[in-house]
Amino acid sequence: MDLGLKGKKAIITGGSKGIGLATAHALADEGVDVAICSRKVEDVDAALEALSSKGVNAIGGAADVADGDSFKAWMASTIDQLGGLDILVPQVSAGGGDPSEKGWAANFQTDIMGTVRAVESSIEALRASNGSIVMISTTTAIEEGPGSGPYGAVKAGLLNYSNHLAQTEGANGVRSNVICPGPIYIDGGPWNYIKDNMADFYNATLKNIPLGKFGAGEDIAKSVVFLASPASGHTTGTNVVIDGGFTKGVQF
Repeated sequence: MDLGLKGKKAIITGGSKGIGLATAHALADEGVDVAICSRKVEDVDAALEALSSKGVNAIGGAADVADGDSFKAWMASTIDQLGGLDILVPQVSAGGGDPSEKGWAANFQTDIMGTVRAVESSIEALRASNGSIVMISTTTAIEEGPGSGPYGAVKAGLLNYSNHLAQTEGANGVRSNVICPGPIYIDGGPWNYIKDNMADFYNATLKNIPLGKFGAGEDIAKSVVFLASPASGHTTGTNVVIDGGFTKGVQF
């Protein structure tokens, strides 16, 4: 299937590792010019070297989505360098595990406000291109599970925010959707740490996944690419759960 993505332009926040990097590679494989950011410029440089080898324009730099003015300036400069924007994938997260007020504040500033800043900085460019937003939430946003507390509660806010954008920006040609990944195993990622340090919890989680395996970054990336593409051009305001059956609620 031709997804109609060749020559389009995308920004993936936090695209130097994990799901973000997998998404950047999947988009680049479709001929999309990509821009990524991370707080560590060395991580960005390493990712860009691999992305550039795919024959697309791959750019990026150091940016902290929780630093409002600096991040907005990075977004504006990056859209200018790309020559416009068709796809926005705001997926930076502060992660879970800190139930203190500091943890709540970190998740709000990073997961919610980082996404809001990315959208507000790019909405004019997305309107101009009839573009697409794909947010990354979590199954903990829809069902109690690993990371419940500030992480799950804040990520649940993204579901409402995405639907708000779908309803208010549809007339402007902009689509907005969310993906809720279940447990995703990435080398060096959280579940890698849990496997090495919390084996009982890791094994209990694995036992609760009907498909019998953790997801991979590529499993999420491929769905991001489809949702963002013209091939899914009538899809907006939806939430796609990708978890191998880990959540037990019926998805109506």
